[in-house]
Amino acid sequence: MSSDSQAAPIPWYRWPAVQIRRLYDWTIHWAGSRFAVPALFLLAFVEASFFPIPPDVLLTAMCLGKPKRGLLYAAVCSVGSVSGAVLGWYIGMSLWSALGTSATCPEFEGGAWMFEHIPGFTCAQFSVVQELYRDNAWMALFTAAFTPIPFKVFTIAAGVFDVALATLLFASAVGRSARFFLVAGLIFKFGPQVRSFIEKRFELVTLVFTVLLVGAFVALRLLH
Repeated sequence: MSSDSQAAPIPWYRWPAVQIRRLYDWTIHWAGSRFAVPALFLLAFVEASFFPIPPDVLLTAMCLGKPKRGLLYAAVCSVGSVSGAVLGWYIGMSLWSALGTSATCPEFEGGAWMFEHIPGFTCAQFSVVQELYRDNAWMALFTAAFTPIPFKVFTIAAGVFDVALATLLFASAVGRSARFFLVAGLIFKFGPQVRSFIEKRFELVTLVFTVLLVGAFVALRLLH
Protein backbone atom coordinates (compact mmCIF):
# COMPACT_ATOMS: atom_id res chain seq x y z
CA MET A 1 0.00 0.00 0.00
CA SER A 2 1.37 3.45 -0.91
CA SER A 3 2.22 6.06 1.68
CA ASP A 4 -0.43 8.38 0.16
CA SER A 5 -3.18 5.85 0.79
CA GLN A 6 -1.95 5.37 4.36
CA ALA A 7 -1.86 9.10 5.13
CA ALA A 8 -4.52 10.26 7.55
CA PRO A 9 -7.05 12.74 6.20
CA ILE A 10 -6.41 16.38 7.09
CA PRO A 11 -8.84 17.72 9.75
CA TRP A 12 -11.08 20.44 8.37
CA TYR A 13 -9.78 23.05 10.80
CA ARG A 14 -6.19 22.54 9.58
CA TRP A 15 -7.03 22.67 5.89
CA PRO A 16 -6.43 26.45 5.41
CA ALA A 17 -3.04 26.31 7.14
CA VAL A 18 -2.04 23.23 5.15
CA GLN A 19 -2.97 24.88 1.85
CA ILE A 20 -1.10 28.06 2.80
CA ARG A 21 1.92 25.93 3.76
CA ARG A 22 1.88 24.32 0.33
CA LEU A 23 1.73 27.78 -1.27
CA TYR A 24 4.61 28.91 0.96
CA ASP A 25 6.77 25.93 -0.04
CA TRP A 26 5.95 26.47 -3.71
CA THR A 27 6.75 30.19 -3.47
CA ILE A 28 10.08 29.57 -1.72
CA HIS A 29 11.04 27.21 -4.54
CA TRP A 30 9.77 29.48 -7.32
CA ALA A 31 11.23 32.68 -5.85
CA GLY A 32 14.68 31.75 -7.13
CA SER A 33 13.58 31.61 -10.77
CA ARG A 34 14.60 34.18 -13.37
CA PHE A 35 11.03 35.51 -13.39
CA ALA A 36 10.91 36.24 -9.67
CA VAL A 37 11.85 39.94 -9.83
CA PRO A 38 9.30 40.85 -12.55
CA ALA A 39 6.68 38.85 -10.66
CA LEU A 40 7.48 40.74 -7.47
CA PHE A 41 7.07 44.08 -9.24
CA LEU A 42 3.78 42.98 -10.80
CA LEU A 43 2.37 41.65 -7.53
CA ALA A 44 3.29 44.86 -5.70
CA PHE A 45 1.77 46.92 -8.52
CA VAL A 46 -1.61 45.20 -8.64
CA GLU A 47 -1.92 44.84 -4.85
CA ALA A 48 -1.77 48.62 -4.45
CA SER A 49 -4.73 49.13 -6.76
CA PHE A 50 -7.05 46.12 -6.71
CA PHE A 51 -5.41 42.73 -5.95
CA PRO A 52 -6.07 41.22 -2.47
CA ILE A 53 -2.76 39.37 -1.82
CA PRO A 54 0.07 41.52 -0.33
CA PRO A 55 3.53 41.40 -1.97
CA ASP A 56 5.19 40.70 1.39
CA VAL A 57 4.69 36.96 0.84
CA LEU A 58 6.84 36.84 -2.28
CA LEU A 59 9.26 39.48 -0.97
CA THR A 60 9.86 37.42 2.17
CA ALA A 61 10.37 34.23 0.17
CA MET A 62 12.86 35.89 -2.16
CA CYS A 63 14.77 37.52 0.70
CA LEU A 64 14.96 34.18 2.49
CA GLY A 65 16.30 32.57 -0.65
CA LYS A 66 18.88 35.29 -1.37
CA PRO A 67 19.27 37.55 1.71
CA LYS A 68 22.11 39.60 0.17
CA ARG A 69 19.79 40.77 -2.61
CA GLY A 70 17.12 41.82 -0.12
CA LEU A 71 17.65 45.56 -0.62
CA LEU A 72 17.21 45.16 -4.37
CA TYR A 73 14.03 43.17 -3.85
CA ALA A 74 12.71 45.76 -1.39
CA ALA A 75 13.42 48.52 -3.91
CA VAL A 76 11.61 46.65 -6.69
CA CYS A 77 8.66 46.01 -4.37
CA SER A 78 8.53 49.67 -3.32
CA VAL A 79 8.64 51.02 -6.87
CA GLY A 80 5.98 48.54 -7.99
CA SER A 81 3.70 49.39 -5.09
CA VAL A 82 4.01 53.17 -5.51
CA SER A 83 3.34 52.79 -9.25
CA GLY A 84 0.29 50.71 -8.42
CA ALA A 85 -0.85 53.39 -5.98
CA VAL A 86 -0.91 55.84 -8.88
CA LEU A 87 -3.12 53.41 -10.81
CA GLY A 88 -5.44 53.18 -7.80
CA TRP A 89 -5.58 56.98 -7.61
CA TYR A 90 -6.40 57.14 -11.33
CA ILE A 91 -9.18 54.56 -10.91
CA GLY A 92 -10.72 56.67 -8.17
CA MET A 93 -10.20 59.94 -10.02
CA SER A 94 -11.32 58.97 -13.53
CA LEU A 95 -13.02 55.57 -13.59
CA TRP A 96 -14.96 55.47 -10.33
CA SER A 97 -18.39 56.41 -11.71
CA ALA A 98 -17.97 54.00 -14.65
CA LEU A 99 -17.83 51.10 -12.15
CA GLY A 100 -21.51 51.61 -11.29
CA THR A 101 -23.26 52.97 -8.22
CA SER A 102 -23.54 50.63 -5.24
CA ALA A 103 -27.04 50.07 -3.92
CA THR A 104 -25.67 49.79 -0.35
CA CYS A 105 -23.78 53.10 -0.41
CA PRO A 106 -25.06 55.29 -3.27
CA GLU A 107 -23.62 58.39 -1.61
CA PHE A 108 -20.20 57.52 -3.10
CA GLU A 109 -21.67 57.68 -6.62
CA GLY A 110 -19.64 54.85 -8.09
CA GLY A 111 -17.34 51.94 -7.35
CA ALA A 112 -20.03 49.25 -7.22
CA TRP A 113 -17.75 46.64 -8.78
CA MET A 114 -15.08 47.31 -6.16
CA PHE A 115 -17.51 47.04 -3.26
CA GLU A 116 -18.89 43.78 -4.61
CA HIS A 117 -15.69 41.98 -5.64
CA ILE A 118 -12.62 43.28 -3.77
CA PRO A 119 -12.01 41.83 -0.25
CA GLY A 120 -11.70 44.58 2.35
CA PHE A 121 -13.51 47.08 0.16
CA THR A 122 -16.66 47.95 2.10
CA CYS A 123 -18.93 50.97 2.38
CA ALA A 124 -18.16 51.38 6.09
CA GLN A 125 -14.40 51.33 5.54
CA PHE A 126 -14.64 53.72 2.62
CA SER A 127 -16.59 56.13 4.80
CA VAL A 128 -13.92 55.92 7.50
CA VAL A 129 -11.19 56.62 4.94
CA GLN A 130 -13.11 59.69 3.77
CA GLU A 131 -13.10 61.06 7.33
CA LEU A 132 -9.41 60.25 7.76
CA TYR A 133 -8.59 62.18 4.60
CA ARG A 134 -10.48 65.18 5.92
CA ASP A 135 -8.31 65.14 9.04
CA ASN A 136 -4.87 64.35 7.60
CA ALA A 137 -4.55 62.72 4.19
CA TRP A 138 -0.78 62.27 4.34
CA MET A 139 -0.84 60.49 7.70
CA ALA A 140 -3.75 58.29 6.64
CA LEU A 141 -1.93 57.20 3.49
CA PHE A 142 1.34 56.62 5.32
CA THR A 143 -0.39 54.48 7.95
CA ALA A 144 -2.11 52.36 5.31
CA ALA A 145 1.13 51.99 3.35
CA PHE A 146 3.12 50.80 6.36
CA THR A 147 0.57 48.53 8.07
CA PRO A 148 -1.56 45.51 6.99
CA ILE A 149 -4.57 47.81 6.43
CA PRO A 150 -5.75 47.25 2.81
CA PHE A 151 -3.72 49.82 0.87
CA LYS A 152 -5.88 49.65 -2.25
CA VAL A 153 -8.86 51.11 -0.36
CA PHE A 154 -6.78 54.19 0.42
CA THR A 155 -5.23 54.64 -3.03
CA ILE A 156 -8.56 54.46 -4.84
CA ALA A 157 -10.26 56.62 -2.19
CA ALA A 158 -7.49 59.20 -2.68
CA GLY A 159 -8.66 59.67 -6.25
CA VAL A 160 -12.34 59.69 -5.32
CA PHE A 161 -11.87 62.29 -2.58
CA ASP A 162 -9.46 64.51 -4.54
CA VAL A 163 -6.30 63.89 -2.53
CA ALA A 164 -3.39 65.52 -4.37
CA LEU A 165 -1.27 63.12 -6.41
CA ALA A 166 1.89 64.58 -4.83
CA THR A 167 0.55 63.69 -1.37
CA LEU A 168 -0.22 60.15 -2.51
CA LEU A 169 3.24 59.71 -4.05
CA PHE A 170 5.16 61.04 -1.04
CA ALA A 171 3.18 59.18 1.62
CA SER A 172 3.18 55.94 -0.40
CA ALA A 173 6.91 56.13 -1.11
CA VAL A 174 7.79 56.69 2.54
CA GLY A 175 5.37 54.13 3.98
CA ARG A 176 5.89 51.35 1.46
CA SER A 177 9.68 51.75 1.40
CA ALA A 178 9.83 51.70 5.20
CA ARG A 179 7.75 48.53 5.29
CA PHE A 180 9.54 46.58 2.57
CA PHE A 181 13.08 47.61 3.53
CA LEU A 182 12.29 46.70 7.15
CA VAL A 183 11.26 43.21 6.00
CA ALA A 184 14.42 42.84 3.91
CA GLY A 185 16.65 44.14 6.71
CA LEU A 186 15.20 41.82 9.33
CA ILE A 187 15.57 38.82 7.07
CA PHE A 188 19.16 39.77 6.19
CA LYS A 189 20.04 39.87 9.88
CA PHE A 190 17.87 37.02 11.16
CA GLY A 191 17.13 35.10 7.94
CA PRO A 192 18.06 31.53 8.95
CA GLN A 193 16.33 31.89 12.31
CA VAL A 194 13.26 33.46 10.66
CA ARG A 195 12.99 30.68 8.10
CA SER A 196 13.50 27.98 10.72
CA PHE A 197 10.86 29.55 12.98
CA ILE A 198 8.34 29.89 10.13
CA GLU A 199 8.80 26.32 8.93
CA LYS A 200 8.67 24.76 12.41
CA ARG A 201 5.69 26.81 13.62
CA PHE A 202 3.94 27.55 10.35
CA GLU A 203 0.38 27.15 11.64
CA LEU A 204 1.09 29.48 14.57
CA VAL A 205 2.57 32.07 12.20
CA THR A 206 -0.50 31.78 9.97
CA LEU A 207 -2.82 32.28 12.94
CA VAL A 208 -0.90 35.32 14.20
CA PHE A 209 -0.90 36.91 10.75
CA THR A 210 -4.65 36.35 10.44
CA VAL A 211 -5.23 37.96 13.84
CA LEU A 212 -3.10 40.95 12.81
CA LEU A 213 -4.99 41.31 9.55
CA VAL A 214 -8.36 41.18 11.30
CA GLY A 215 -7.02 43.67 13.83
CA ALA A 216 -6.07 46.00 11.00
CA PHE A 217 -9.65 45.90 9.67
CA VAL A 218 -10.94 46.72 13.15
CA ALA A 219 -8.40 49.51 13.52
CA LEU A 220 -9.59 50.98 10.24
CA ARG A 221 -13.03 51.41 11.77
CA LEU A 222 -11.70 52.88 15.01
CA LEU A 223 -9.05 55.25 13.69
CA HIS A 224 -11.52 58.10 13.47
